[in-house]
Amino acid sequence: MRALVTGGCGFIGSHVVRSLIASGWAVTNLDCLTYASNPGNLADVAGNPRYTFVHGDICDFDLARNLVDKADVVLNFAAETHVDRSLLDPLVFVRTDVEGVVSLLEAVRHAPQARLVHMSTDEVFGSLPLGIEAAEDAPFAPTSPYSASKAAAELQIRAYAATYGLPITVLRCSNVYGPGQHLEKFIPLFTTRALAGEELPLYGDGRQEREWLFVEDLLSAVGVVLADLPVAPGAHAVHIGSGERLPNIEVAGRICDLAGASRSLIRPVFDRPGHDRRYALDCANLRARGWAPRVPFDEGLSRTVRWYADQAATWSHSADNDFAAYLDRQYSARLSAVEEFGS
Repeated sequence: MRALVTGGCGFIGSHVVRSLIASGWAVTNLDCLTYASNPGNLADVAGNPRYTFVHGDICDFDLARNLVDKADVVLNFAAETHVDRSLLDPLVFVRTDVEGVVSLLEAVRHAPQARLVHMSTDEVFGSLPLGIEAAEDAPFAPTSPYSASKAAAELQIRAYAATYGLPITVLRCSNVYGPGQHLEKFIPLFTTRALAGEELPLYGDGRQEREWLFVEDLLSAVGVVLADLPVAPGAHAVHIGSGERLPNIEVAGRICDLAGASRSLIRPVFDRPGHDRRYALDCANLRARGWAPRVPFDEGLSRTVRWYADQAATWSHSADNDFAAYLDRQYSARLSAVEEFGS
């Protein structure tokens, strides 16, 4: 089988690429190498004869169509994904997350052998009350430019599925974490700062609840999905979540403990605008297909913190000028105007 993986140098995409190659797939990786891409993530497969890297943009329709024509399955992990950055620069999210998806949809429409699997997010449903889990047919209620761009992409997918009779699979996933994730995300950011003895800027009261999924469990879910792709036209959503939901303040505390740092490093700061309080997915349908997460959060977090500790020589907030500028823009004013817990 031939797979086209978009965004394959990113955190999730690189894990998927390696998993597919290990399973015997021939994989082409299309990545435009933005700040969140790291070709080093795939150094171990770079010389594999079943791996091909193409430097390019999913918004380049001619390129996308040429590559899709040669694929049996297209797995779209190319996206702008960080909510904080979407508040700073929404336009780039619309381009990649919406226009890029339409480019792939057009390419798939002209390649009847190719099946599209698109990565979405639990954030399309917005914040959910306690006791509520979003089923696959729950209404969208996005509250950030990022989640709105992912919801808009899904609406385009629904339109193409209905208009052109395409069978498309949409993966909606909870917060994925693990080794190799970019430092801007919550667990890597807090882990690396805790290891360095730096303050951990926690938004608001820290009671925002997130559902955490170790990257290896996502890979096993993708394997289940690929083994039984739908043939009927439609946008077929699959929910992938662990069921382990914790407030951010608790995750921050556990990171400090694992990193050997004092919890006094946790600094509550002014919250970001429109910050959702709680996400939760109903994953009963995928579990009925035989899938279940195998890595408990405590184990996955321990493995992740240990990985960043072991890789300390490869990351440094000061070594990446662009990332340092982002940190300064996002957190400096907040850290200089610290809130009290519970404010």
